Amino acid sequence: MVSTLQFLAMSAEPLVIDRFHGGGHNQDVLCLKGPLTLYTHSSLQNAVRTEAASTVILDLAEVPYVDSSGLGALVSAHVSLHKSGKHLVLSGVNSRILKLFEITRVDSLFLIFPTLDEAIDTLSNSANA
Repeated sequence: MVSTLQFLAMSAEPLVIDRFHGGGHNQDVLCLKGPLTLYTHSSLQNAVRTEAASTVILDLAEVPYVDSSGLGALVSAHVSLHKSGKHLVLSGVNSRILKLFEITRVDSLFLIFPTLDEAIDTLSNSANA
């Protein structure tokens, strides 16, 4: 259980986003570090808006917590990329976030890989097939 003090401390943590090119053609990776919350979700929205790659992998391995605003930002990113003919893929989703996806029934929206390496390998191999 998260105490109010722990929640406030997590809410104040910044969200850092590192960007690099994935293994496949026209594939970019955004590695998120920190909680995805009301206070940080705009960073994700801005990063996704500037993406030109046809496949965007969001690595959530270092995201400890997603609140309802963060969840909304992930769904919004999926919808906006999908409307542009692009794909959003998630990797490194911890059990806490996966449970949130299941409870809110958005888990079917996302292609989710256990690790970033698995996402890159699978997507790179399927692009070459």
